Amino acid sequence: MAQIERPERQVVPVTAQVGHGAAHARLMKPGRHLQCLLHRGEHDMTGRLRQPIWVVPLAIAGLVAIFGWWGNARLRQTIEEELKEDLAATLNANVTALEIWTADQQKLATTLAEEPRVRALAIPIFEALEQANGDTKKLSELPGLEEVGSYLRPRLNKTGYEIAHLVSTNFVVVAGPTRGRLRGTFPVYEEHLAKFSELFASGQPVLITPFKPKRPAEGGPRTRQPRNVESRRPPDGPVPPREKGTNDFPNRARPSPPELARFRRGDVTLMQVAAPIRDNNGVVRGALALIINPDAEFTRILSVARSGKSGETYAFDQHGLMISKSRFDDQLRKLGRIEDRPGASSALNLRLRVPGNALSKKSGSEESASATQPLTHIVANAVAGGSGVDVEPSPDYRGVPVVGAWRWLPQLGFGVATQIDATEGYQPLRVLKLLFVILFLLLLLCATGMFLFSYLNVVWRRRLSEAELKLKQLGQYTLEEKIGEGGMGVVYRARHALMRRDTAVKLLLPDRADPDSIQRFEREVCLTCQLTHPNTIQVYDYGHTPEGIFYYAMEFLRGLNLHELVPRFGPQPEGRVVHILTQICDALAEAHALGLVHRDIKPANIFLCNRGGVPDCVKVLDFGLVREYRNGGRDLTRLIGGNGAEGTPLFMPLEAIDDSARSDPRSDIYSVGALGYYLLTGEYLFAAESIRDLYNKHVSASPIPPSRRTTNQISAALEATILRCLEKEPDLRPQSVAELRALLLTSPCASEWGPEARAAWWSRYQSKTSASVDETDLRKSSSIAANVKIDFDSRIK
Repeated sequence: MAQIERPERQVVPVTAQVGHGAAHARLMKPGRHLQCLLHRGEHDMTGRLRQPIWVVPLAIAGLVAIFGWWGNARLRQTIEEELKEDLAATLNANVTALEIWTADQQKLATTLAEEPRVRALAIPIFEALEQANGDTKKLSELPGLEEVGSYLRPRLNKTGYEIAHLVSTNFVVVAGPTRGRLRGTFPVYEEHLAKFSELFASGQPVLITPFKPKRPAEGGPRTRQPRNVESRRPPDGPVPPREKGTNDFPNRARPSPPELARFRRGDVTLMQVAAPIRDNNGVVRGALALIINPDAEFTRILSVARSGKSGETYAFDQHGLMISKSRFDDQLRKLGRIEDRPGASSALNLRLRVPGNALSKKSGSEESASATQPLTHIVANAVAGGSGVDVEPSPDYRGVPVVGAWRWLPQLGFGVATQIDATEGYQPLRVLKLLFVILFLLLLLCATGMFLFSYLNVVWRRRLSEAELKLKQLGQYTLEEKIGEGGMGVVYRARHALMRRDTAVKLLLPDRADPDSIQRFEREVCLTCQLTHPNTIQVYDYGHTPEGIFYYAMEFLRGLNLHELVPRFGPQPEGRVVHILTQICDALAEAHALGLVHRDIKPANIFLCNRGGVPDCVKVLDFGLVREYRNGGRDLTRLIGGNGAEGTPLFMPLEAIDDSARSDPRSDIYSVGALGYYLLTGEYLFAAESIRDLYNKHVSASPIPPSRRTTNQISAALEATILRCLEKEPDLRPQSVAELRALLLTSPCASEWGPEARAAWWSRYQSKTSASVDETDLRKSSSIAANVKIDFDSRIK
């Protein structure tokens, strides 16, 4: 079997080995001319371009785009259905709450109006108003006014009303009781005439939507005289429709009720609920009107069910005038849509039209929405007398796209709408879109990276082929066949032009090895060249091609390494283990004498061969982690960079794991002991699931004696030597490889593996060279045997 390169820090260095006999069938036949080899390499390169791997992520990106489009449509449909249900449920809840509240107010007003005492006191006043025929000065002489105030005041306090009015059928309002007295009369507001006409005609209580009490003009005369309800009815009886809303106030000079004087400061809104007062014959003689503060209950009912950060429910009249408070009053003040003063609100001050500029684009003052601007989509549909839900975004009174539901309430004379910003309602869809876009871009980036990698791979392979050709043209080596390919380079079996001997030539590919790794290999070659012991791999030549590709030529070996030996042939007899370990000690003795520590003694770096008629000859490979422990301990692997340890954890001593600068010859002795343990038992020193677990066992666990882990006979002398090598403290180990060699030879089986036994084993082995090595089994033989770089910056102190 031919050794072509040292293992490239893999779990099992199969790619760095050459198979036996029949295994060569899959390689090119020996003696093939280099030009044929180069032609085959070019064919491989073009083949890779014909089947580019970057097409895979690109195809996946296309599938992701298609799936994203389909998923977006499905998710949008689901979100729209949920939004419709949520908006409709919120609107229904608010409308139901309003209807219940309105019914309660009407019942309370009706209960007060039907009390016998109220009727007894109010009907004489209504009769006096009819007899006075508009001369309100005579009312101050009528008895009973004080009694009405005294009777109603405590009941108003209990029911939460602040003021009560008596309204006659000729639309004269007797000011309600304030501090127990009646304070004059005034005509019914023109915008409320239709509601009171409806009440007097039907005899049913009515609700008057929010309005502003009017400010009196200085010295302004009364502008309207009381008129009888009959004169206001058309001949056919029904109440005429209003041309203006209940909240329009064209006549600003009308004097306000004197008891409303305390509301004149600030922006105050009021509501009324009125119930008929009947005489004993059931004839409606007037009405009791109770004043309600809408902020206390009406607006609060609509604000309870606000959802998220932008959801709101509001009420409006038939002209699109908001009659409840908006959730965004502070923003509307900054926008300039309502006055920026204390007490100002959107109620009765904001027309629900689409503004010219969106709120999000506002800077400085903002013009009020022009009267030519249309009502918002939601309000316009509600005023038209309908109800519905629309999840297609449309601008609201702030200019922000919203989705919402609406309903017109004809029995109450106003509409109610529930809405939420479209950005918030469709937030899950936006997140999904963002995820798909990121995934799509990552796949495109991956495809681009793979394309560049494929292109660079072809370029470097072409340069490698040219370098191989120029190497041949130099007349030094004839590359006969490619016998292996590792993680960082390619190995060829070559023949020196003059010496006519088989040689292994390794070229390091720049696209597989970074500059630091290449420099490390160069150091390995330089260090190995200093070693001349027959148990150390011999390097014949090294250098760079004209293109800068590093190569080196080394002796061509046929055999197998210990990492192949144990899985195939099981634990080794004691005599053979002593024979192998003593040869390793001989090779390390030369390196230690030069001030070098190997630091990576492991099964894959120990090669067995039948060399020069000497069977079972050991070759120590891979001096890539060699360190000078003299002259200040210059670490030749620091080119790799980083803090941590270099080597194979299963065979590293504790001091090397903690700090590679502490490595000395006794560290190699520990590794030799771990290697002997592996050869005797077929098992690693410690079984661990992770590097951290392995480190902890190196720190605290004691090795199980090898005799307890195998059925083979192991002498007490050899077991003691192995366990002494594995001591945690370096001072307790053998202090040199010479001392270790002497201890190994004390084994009673040291002489059992003599020349005859070695020759017999290799004879049997060579007769089976037609059987190829099962690379798959070898790869599965260890999960953590690879060379790794361990970061212990955050290790347990």
